[in-house]
Amino acid sequence: MKFRAKLVDAACLNNFTRVSNMIAKLAKTCTLRISPDKLNFVLSDKVANGGVSLWCELEQENFFSEFQMEGVSAENNEIYLELASENLSRALKTAQNSRALKIKLTNKHLPCLTVSIELLSVLSSSRIVTHDIPVKVIPRKLWKDLQEPTVPDADVSGAWRPVTHHILNDCKILNLQIIEANLNGELNLKIETELVCVTTHFKDLGNPPLASENASQDRNSEQMAEVRVDIRKLLQFLAGQQVNPTKATCNIVKNKIVHIDLLDEDVSLQYFIPALS
Repeated sequence: MKFRAKLVDAACLNNFTRVSNMIAKLAKTCTLRISPDKLNFVLSDKVANGGVSLWCELEQENFFSEFQMEGVSAENNEIYLELASENLSRALKTAQNSRALKIKLTNKHLPCLTVSIELLSVLSSSRIVTHDIPVKVIPRKLWKDLQEPTVPDADVSGAWRPVTHHILNDCKILNLQIIEANLNGELNLKIETELVCVTTHFKDLGNPPLASENASQDRNSEQMAEVRVDIRKLLQFLAGQQVNPTKATCNIVKNKIVHIDLLDEDVSLQYFIPALS
């Protein structure tokens, strides 16, 4: 297996750093999937145990000036690496105002993702800062658990408008949240107990055309599809999300899952929050 890549464009480097910081806030460990045309950050907790899933995709040609890789074989031309998310994020923090950044898969008594950053000094000469990030090479037999999550047919899909943190923080002590939406572009965030019911309403969010076309003809456009999720999982996503999407969608499968889909020109992010049992 071989992998090496180089970033020289400042905007691409900042974008890559922002994505890395986001992943570090969402997961302590993650999987980096390397293929000839894409990089993916993957988080795949067991949904049955209440875990979230994340699939973040970067088109390599939009980020790297140089990109070379050889997978485990010609038939399986991919590499899967498990690493501590914070280690990569911490290494990239030193890359601000750098001239270039190189990433390479190395073997230094154990597999490492070596990040070399070329920094400019006061005298316009350069110096190299190197970080060796330990990684675990994931064997081929485990790849099946790290594939892009299947997107279920949603009962309702609507535009996702970022929710202010103070609204959710007010409800955090309850550790649960009801998210509901309908085909009229309405989205409600609700807490409900025996003593109190508090609802925050968002209107005129719009619905993707396909959502309306695929919806049952018998479905009342005002009928809400709801799912009950752990508020902490939603707060974690909102606190860590650093992608500025051109398109953002919230898909709800009634009583099963919330799927938030963020799409930018260079980055796409899918985040799955399972329903509370």
